[in-house]
Amino acid sequence: MRIECPICGERDRREFYYQGAAVMLARPGDAATEAEWQSYLHLRENPAGRTDELWQHEAGCRAWVVVTRDTTTHVIATVRLATDVAQTREATG
Repeated sequence: MRIECPICGERDRREFYYQGAAVMLARPGDAATEAEWQSYLHLRENPAGRTDELWQHEAGCRAWVVVTRDTTTHVIATVRLATDVAQTREATG
């Protein structure tokens, strides 16, 4: 699989480090139960199909990118800098 880094251009996926789904998780508060912490720390969705993933270009420019990819075919739709995605989310609420 090849990933188009917005800074460095197309690179082999082995230059990147996969961090997981690019979603904001709500951290449990001080009064959280053990089950709530268990869920927050260990339970994640594993969707089949199009999903946003967080990757770091570890062996290159070290940028964090959000890769929108189909997990069943590995076809990449978009690659955006994570900072751009965060700014867009903040602007849209």
